[in-house]
Amino acid sequence: MGTLTYATTVSLDGYVADASGDFQWSAPSEAVFAAHLERMRHVSTEILGRKTYELMRYWHSEPSDEQWSSAEQEFAKLWRNINTFAASSTLTSGQLASTHDALVPALTVDRIVEIAREASGVVEIFGPTTAAPAIRAGVVEVFEFFIVPKVLGGGLPALPRDARLELKLTDHRIFDDGTVHVRYSPTHGVVGR
Repeated sequence: MGTLTYATTVSLDGYVADASGDFQWSAPSEAVFAAHLERMRHVSTEILGRKTYELMRYWHSEPSDEQWSSAEQEFAKLWRNINTFAASSTLTSGQLASTHDALVPALTVDRIVEIAREASGVVEIFGPTTAAPAIRAGVVEVFEFFIVPKVLGGGLPALPRDARLELKLTDHRIFDDGTVHVRYSPTHGVVGR
């Protein structure tokens, strides 16, 4: 049984993207990227929405106009071997980037729980819109935030506005660039697990 995790990079005021949808402000430092790389070594499965799925296609082949660092090459190798579930009613199986990928036309909380039960290691929900139903339902077991010391004043929130959570801090780290990595678990356990 996998551990259902929601991990994201977030501004100090709680946004994953600014009001125009830009997230370039969250580009990680070398040390933060190394922490993501270490984290991804434990991820067996990703659940993501269509936009995030299309964004992460970047890691399937090195662009011809740039050269990846050794850390980026390692991340790409890890990413390509993760079982990925793309929540989309518009993508087709012919548009999938890998044989490790599967389409989920209607991603329900029950389906998220089923994916986690059938997996091993960390099962990560990537993206706040995709994660929102699972967060509201209380089935997320671990919350990981990389908090960037920037205030955006608005945008796409990392957590649903109507979510009510009681969490306990289980780990934290402060990076030289001011980014803070925090890890939380629900204080009262997880619903249905």
